[in-house]
Amino acid sequence: MSLLDIRVPAVLLRIDRNPFHHGTLGAVRSLGRAGVEVHVVADSSASPVRSSRFVCQMHPPPAPGASPAEIAVTLRRVAARIARPAVLIAMDDASAVAVGRLREELAPAYLLPQQPGALAERVADKAELAAVCASADIPHPVTLIPESPAQAASAAWQLGLPVVAKWSRPWLVPCGTGLRSTVVVHSAQEARELFLRAEEAGSRLLLQAFLPSGPDRDWFFHGYVDRTGAVRGGGPGRKQRAWPRGAGLTAVGRWTPNPQVQALAERLTAELGYRGIFDLDFRRCGTTGRYHLLDFNPRPGAQFRLFTDSAGLDVVRAQHLDLTHRPLPAGAPRPGRSFVVENYAPLSALRPAPAGRELAWYAPDDRAPGRAMWGLWAGHVLRKLRGRLGGGPVPARTAAARVVRQAGASPLDEPAEQAEFTKLTELSDDEKASSC
Repeated sequence: MSLLDIRVPAVLLRIDRNPFHHGTLGAVRSLGRAGVEVHVVADSSASPVRSSRFVCQMHPPPAPGASPAEIAVTLRRVAARIARPAVLIAMDDASAVAVGRLREELAPAYLLPQQPGALAERVADKAELAAVCASADIPHPVTLIPESPAQAASAAWQLGLPVVAKWSRPWLVPCGTGLRSTVVVHSAQEARELFLRAEEAGSRLLLQAFLPSGPDRDWFFHGYVDRTGAVRGGGPGRKQRAWPRGAGLTAVGRWTPNPQVQALAERLTAELGYRGIFDLDFRRCGTTGRYHLLDFNPRPGAQFRLFTDSAGLDVVRAQHLDLTHRPLPAGAPRPGRSFVVENYAPLSALRPAPAGRELAWYAPDDRAPGRAMWGLWAGHVLRKLRGRLGGGPVPARTAAARVVRQAGASPLDEPAEQAEFTKLTELSDDEKASSC
């Protein structure tokens, strides 16, 4: 007998057009295995998710860049087809921000956590997050927000090259422009040129002090904050392998106890009054040992299934249970458990995993998405090789003032010469994941 109320369906919303988003498949399987009827509002034209046996129905998503009103029309249409209240889970930042704005309008057709509608947008905005961290005394890289091209160049010198460049609202960056949500800038001229594309990107440019990567420095925390304010269904994890190396999404992650990261996550969500699913990314400074918050994603991280405890609880099940007023089981953590994304780390998927492992795509009870992914991935790699061999144009190198500082922080917590630094590899639109 399922712990979840299987009379209440779930609707997964993802506006981002990324066929390799394994987090959506993880949510489909987690809820579907518990007997919940799962509806997916996402692009299904070339997605392995559509072949999962746990999908009840795929629905056309809103267009990229759709207004909140257009997103509301799509969700009302889906609600009319389901004809009963459903738990709504946003799977990317654009969806989370829109659902936050539309919360009152979507009720009672959809069940959603009780929190201020602007909060998801506030924490997802990289510039706003710097201010949030400053007010909550959460370590965060020193952040400069230039107001002109000259200020952008000056900020790059002030922080000390290289620096990290981000668009404050990455979900607004249009596809096909060559712009990336986050890149590493190596010169003041790059920072100046990037600032000139702010209108094209749709949001402000910010520059951050670069914290070098290294062994045991990249961490994440996933969780669900229930109606009482307790963090459930997740835990701290260590990024063992990234794609691209040193600066990309989690290709291999391990559930690793970390009281410092857990305390930071619980303190921040408590001070904000946050409710719902969240995914935080941290980087530890090699000199000071402080964990700096890099991102606050107000939705499930792509590797959330890593944190499945002994009772089978994860963040999406926690949300369904909480919003249907069911008790959340008190399972035991499973430290040492690993999560591997096979197309980015195929050899890691073959190595022994004595503490348990979950693969992003392959599952013995749902094999079709894994097969579909490999077919899609082979075609994707072939297109990339043909493009390189054909001598096509190489995209121009692109990177990617108000100051938001942490008390006691210096622009460079670690000398650049001590770091083994790997430049961020640019990803095409269908390679990028919504979460690191």
